[in-house]
Amino acid sequence: MGLLTDQFERKNSRMTDDEDVFRIALTLPEATAEGSGFGIRGKGFAWFYQEKVEGVKGRVERRDVLAVRVANADAKEFLLMAAPDKFFTVPHYNGYPAVLVRLPAIDTDELTDLLREAWRIQAPKKRVAAFDADSGNEVHQTNQKV
Repeated sequence: MGLLTDQFERKNSRMTDDEDVFRIALTLPEATAEGSGFGIRGKGFAWFYQEKVEGVKGRVERRDVLAVRVANADAKEFLLMAAPDKFFTVPHYNGYPAVLVRLPAIDTDELTDLLREAWRIQAPKKRVAAFDADSGNEVHQTNQKV
């Protein structure tokens, strides 16, 4: 099973929050906290949404919404259509391979899958292969164009 399967139908009694994001993201190999986001070797894979609020100079960090890299436009569109209660976008992200995730709407299994997949997209291929070999993770095809 991969990220884009029926996993979003799972029922878990606990919604996620920013503490879960930190806990899960920083377990990924070589992942680092960078400002309000997470990356591997300088390439961001997830970050807290910086919302533009009318009447406020600059942007306001939202710890209840996480921006997460996805493989491509098709993957983004799939998530947006499959679960609009969980995933959304704003004009700022038009044409960019990322979705915004409402953390209270997803469980920890879903968050783990999203962060792992985002990490895989940004991590070097050799690092992903080593991660798969070490942990027995299923091999994903995140860098293939659909």
